[in-house]
Amino acid sequence: MAASVTSPLLVIVGETASGKSGLALEIAERLNGEIICADSWTVYTGFDIGTAKPSAEDRERVPHHLLDVADPAQGFSAVFFQRLANQAIADIHERGKLPILVGGTGLYVDSVIYDYSFLPAPGPGIRQQLEALPLETLLARADGLGLDMSVVDIRNKRRVIRLIENNGQIPTKHGLRQNTIVFGLRIPRDQLQQRIEQRVDDMIAAGLEGEVAKLAERYDWSVEPMKGIGYREWQAYFMGQQTLEETRQRIIKATLGLAKRQRTWFKRNNSIHWLDNSDKVTATVDLTTTFLNK
Repeated sequence: MAASVTSPLLVIVGETASGKSGLALEIAERLNGEIICADSWTVYTGFDIGTAKPSAEDRERVPHHLLDVADPAQGFSAVFFQRLANQAIADIHERGKLPILVGGTGLYVDSVIYDYSFLPAPGPGIRQQLEALPLETLLARADGLGLDMSVVDIRNKRRVIRLIENNGQIPTKHGLRQNTIVFGLRIPRDQLQQRIEQRVDDMIAAGLEGEVAKLAERYDWSVEPMKGIGYREWQAYFMGQQTLEETRQRIIKATLGLAKRQRTWFKRNNSIHWLDNSDKVTATVDLTTTFLNK
């Protein structure tokens, strides 16, 4: 456990489509690093195109960790991610390489860099009862219990359920992990929208429709990753209720909404060194080699 505290850790965060993965690849090659993906969807086996999972070529360039580690039918959580990420950090460091944590799932990132102490799991049967209720009923129950709903995304049913299960308590966090430097990417919003639109078009051209069809047939629409952006928007399409263009627009809109939530999450983190200049690689390398102790 001591290695996970003292080993160096470089972290790159930002909105979806902001360029995190490309920067991480360049930095990993320059600093002899390996990438740990902090993404709540790329952990799932078989969910590749719609999650913008790193390509086989990228994985050949630089080793990637925590991809395809979860069974779609079983689900995944920040607790599991924290445990696996800390193991990966220690393993990478022991092999003489630099661990680079990269992603846009703020809870996953923070669980590692702030050493979250998660609350115990609820008793058997409680979650099943809550999952059977519609979101509106859950919100009403949380309000009736006097719970502070400002600490969760009230559009996310799973988060609301967790709030009720824990009677309003949230995980506790500690100070920033030792020997850690965190960089954040931000780009103009009009440029980000263009990137998101292009990414969705590239996904569709790469066969996203076929991927979703196969996954829906195998798992149906109830498993957790089928509720993710890039997947859930296709259900109405396959039911003949919307066109391909309408599906495309819904994915774009949902992705823009995700980017906004990510921006809000990371904006609150005073530990982030924001990269605005054009030469992000040089700035990242310089600061990393200056401040991290290997």
